[in-house]
Amino acid sequence: MKTTLISVAELAALPADDVLVVDCRKDLADPAKGRRDYLAGHLPGAVYAELDTDLSDLSLQSQGLGRHPLPSAQAFSAVLGRWGWRPGLQVVAYDAASGALAAARLWWLLRFAGEPAVAVLDGGYAAWQAAGLTVETAVPQRVATSVAVRFDPARVVLDHAALHAAPAPLLVDARAAPRYRGDTEPLDPVAGHVPGARNRPFADNLDADGRFKGAAELQRDFLVVLGARAPAEVVHMCGSGVTACHNLLAMEHAGLAGSRLYAPSWSGWVSDRSRPAAKGEE
Repeated sequence: MKTTLISVAELAALPADDVLVVDCRKDLADPAKGRRDYLAGHLPGAVYAELDTDLSDLSLQSQGLGRHPLPSAQAFSAVLGRWGWRPGLQVVAYDAASGALAAARLWWLLRFAGEPAVAVLDGGYAAWQAAGLTVETAVPQRVATSVAVRFDPARVVLDHAALHAAPAPLLVDARAAPRYRGDTEPLDPVAGHVPGARNRPFADNLDADGRFKGAAELQRDFLVVLGARAPAEVVHMCGSGVTACHNLLAMEHAGLAGSRLYAPSWSGWVSDRSRPAAKGEE
């Protein structure tokens, strides 16, 4: 059972009946591109996950829950059933950004549902192609299942006030440094970061080849960010609760499990303009 990352070679060696492969490619600048790319070629047997409808519930945006509000457990169960998932079946998620867009989000949602048998393909679609492995264009016809998962509320923060309630958690922001500092903001109406948050760009989890750094190196890096705080005292955020999952995945791969996700993230925080926005370094 793979629970954090899986290599291309490991995935290629798995019998098709023993794994559910999910293509999570997404381009925020061109929302339909991920599905077009999937139809043009995907890993054998892979189903497609649409970030906006399968891994989010955009109808909740007006409730201050950010640009990619979490789906309900009932809605996510229906998605899993449509894919033919069953409890205990190994899931492998991939995207075109080494897990940074939606693959890590699917990984976290299944963890949120208490399912450990889920991993992200290290290096994503590019690594599969670089290995010269087969891709296909046919959309698989999987037999639907009936499943009902339940989410663990201890893994998530939805209440904005909880970020600064005693004892306050350590908030770690996964956005790139210019967005964290407030130098630029391409997506949300306010630039900056939640006061007190520290910056750990998700891109720092990857090496020059677009694969995750080794567990020992990631652990050293994150311990510098955490200082004296335990993983259970850490809450991860980003722009909309998607790339923050990359840091959650990296920490778990590094043996630092137990952190939570601030699902509304920056887009949820600034939905109320009266909330403060810090700029510059921490």
